[in-house]
Amino acid sequence: MGSLFGTDGVRGIANIDLTPELAFDLGRAGSYVLAKQEEGIRPRILVGKDTRISGDMLEAALRAGICSTGADVLTVGIIPTPAVAYLTRYYQASCGIVISASHNPVADNGIKFFGSSGYKLPDEVEAEIEKLVIAGTRDLTRPRGTDVGRVYDVKEAENNYLKYLMDCYSLEEDLYGIRVVMDCANGAAYHLGPELWQRLGARVIAINDKPNGVNINERCGSTHTDDLIKAVVEHQADMGIAYDGDADRCIIVDERGNELDGDYILLICGLDAYRSGKLIPPSIVATVMSNIGLDIALRRENINIASCKVGDRYVLEKMQETGSLLGGEQSGHIIFSRYATTGDGLLTSMKVAEVMKRTGISLSELAREMEKQPQILVNVSLDNKDKILGHELVVTALNGAKERLGEWGKLVVRPSGTEPVVRIMAQGSDRYLLEEVIDSIKKSIEKAQGL
Repeated sequence: MGSLFGTDGVRGIANIDLTPELAFDLGRAGSYVLAKQEEGIRPRILVGKDTRISGDMLEAALRAGICSTGADVLTVGIIPTPAVAYLTRYYQASCGIVISASHNPVADNGIKFFGSSGYKLPDEVEAEIEKLVIAGTRDLTRPRGTDVGRVYDVKEAENNYLKYLMDCYSLEEDLYGIRVVMDCANGAAYHLGPELWQRLGARVIAINDKPNGVNINERCGSTHTDDLIKAVVEHQADMGIAYDGDADRCIIVDERGNELDGDYILLICGLDAYRSGKLIPPSIVATVMSNIGLDIALRRENINIASCKVGDRYVLEKMQETGSLLGGEQSGHIIFSRYATTGDGLLTSMKVAEVMKRTGISLSELAREMEKQPQILVNVSLDNKDKILGHELVVTALNGAKERLGEWGKLVVRPSGTEPVVRIMAQGSDRYLLEEVIDSIKKSIEKAQGL
């Protein structure tokens, strides 16, 4: 991809990097490209957002850009990112756009596109939009009179998304008797999260469910679970759920106050599906950053684990390649391809609860089937990443490290896509060995940079 689109849309500090002018141009270029793909049809573009204060500003600019090319806008207001993916298909829109920076702080924001199928736009379509934005959109089509686009407020969008989630619920009995503490991150799930679980019959204690435009992800949500852990223990809840700002991911807390990340969610849902005869083929996708304890636990049950690069885009690609029905990341971004085209925190948490309800087994007991291995992650400052990582000294150190870690160890060296650093992650049963391995790699990088 070029300089605008990353693996998760266009992101930056709102009004500095991601300006109203850029949002306007993205609206114009996006609707123009999509109009070309659907010649003869007036494009309809569905737009949603999370709760951050800059969402109104960017949405106004995006709407104006879309309408200026003759496309109509369907606005669905504050709603989770996966709801935009679903509703784009439901309303047969040409495209879906969500304004959100996910788990990032309030100053950030982003613009992410979904195609008419509910999947993220292919790289080549994003590249075409990006090329137009960089070149300038002034000369693109400018309809007049009745051909100018209009804005329609879709008031029933929330209920249609909730109905879809309820239809994904697979048990005959509801969740009556389950007590859940839900951290809504003051984000897009602040209303829909508790509403879904109450409709399913659970008793819900909601926290961080009062967004004011500036408190999204502020010491809460999937990246800050301390308050959730305390609340689960205090209320003697059966489980805790932490969504992120746009609710496309979730982290779970068991009844004892232990945090269960995406690896545990893959384990619990994967083993249950396999033992129920529903994991066909017997394969799960996880990223290179997943804990090797997950590999061990799944292989013990003869479940294959396919590895991919970090990013939900790559998880989905690998799932489609292998035919896997389940895949995800440690961060709690989990994809159930039987039900959804992208990660959905509400769907994921519901599926975990289904396993609890059907089996009658507590989360802490379900999680015991995996023993996490020690894992160390460090960042090393690195300017010329490609040159240094290809240096003979570094290559030799990396090969030596892999040999020392052996078959049941894991080493991942991954240049950051957003910072001038390289991330080094090592896993294995011996923490002392991990520290030695990482230290040797760091020294080789430092020496190579000094030459």
